[in-house]
Formats: sequence, structure tokens, C-alpha cells
Amino acid sequence: MLKLKNLALCAVALLPGTVTAQTPAPSAAQFQTANDRHADETAIEQVMKQYHAAILAHDGTALSGLFLPDANLWLNVLTDSAYARAQAKSPTAQKVRVSTYRDFAKLVSTTPKSFDPEHSNVVIHTDGTIAAVYFDFVFNVDGKANNRGSETWQLVKAADGWRIASIIYSSEPPVQQ
Repeated sequence: MLKLKNLALCAVALLPGTVTAQTPAPSAAQFQTANDRHADETAIEQVMKQYHAAILAHDGTALSGLFLPDANLWLNVLTDSAYARAQAKSPTAQKVRVSTYRDFAKLVSTTPKSFDPEHSNVVIHTDGTIAAVYFDFVFNVDGKANNRGSETWQLVKAADGWRIASIIYSSEPPVQQ
């Protein structure tokens, strides 16, 4: 009798459409050790420091070196309130503005103004191969807040270290008096 019950259970398990619990395959992040993750997060934080230093120094070449050479995604997205203000000034204002890191590097290299971005609430997610960094920012120009919002970077671990693949940020410039 016991053999018949076991046979019946085996037959049910083999029926098409039978639901069986499966353990999901582990992600790459689960294979990364705590030490590896810490090392990657530290390396990504270093990229952020180099980015900041390049801006302070007006060094567009160093800034460009932090990006993948063929990366080209740089999006500035106005918040709803900033977009409404922009449209009031110009009906053709765009909510999403597409640019490149090369354009920003040129601006950094050629402006006489003092730029000083501040980053806070930084969160890094990585599996050791790709990473996403999310943070709040205030972009100061000549000591005054010129823009603020949230920013996200997508990074990849290239053969020569972490490189920025894209930057997307929300934009809430101060209301002009």
C-alpha cells in the first residue's frame, strides 16, 4: 500500500501544469562577499570624489575620463513646478533636456564661475559588475544654490575600473526674484 501512495505522489509531481516550488537562481549580488561589496562601494565613492574634484578644478579632461568613452546619456528633467515656470517664460520650453558628459565637461573647463556640487543621502547598489548611485544634490554656482534635485548615475566596472555610463537628474532651479 505504501508503494502505491509513493507511486501516486510521483505521478502527480510529473503531471503537466503541476506547480512545484523552485528556489530562484542566486543573483550576482548574492555571490559578492561583504568585503568585495565594500571595496566596490569605496571605489564608486572615489569616482564621486574625483567627479567633484574635477568640477572644482575646472578640469574637463579629468571629468571626461570618469565616463565610458562612448556613453552619451545625460538627461536633465525639470520638476513639474520648474517646468510650469519655464513654460510661462517660453511655451517651447522642454521638460526633458538631453545632453552629454562632453557638453558638461566643456562647460566646466570654460566657465570662470565657481562650481561646487553638494551630494547627500547617497545610496549605492552594486553587484560588483554594474552599479546605480542615487543621491540628492545642490549645485552651487559662485557660492549660491543654482539648482537642486535628485540624481542617479549608472556605472559599469570596466577593465580599468568603475566608469559612469549615464547621469539622469531632476532639476528644481530656484525661483528667480
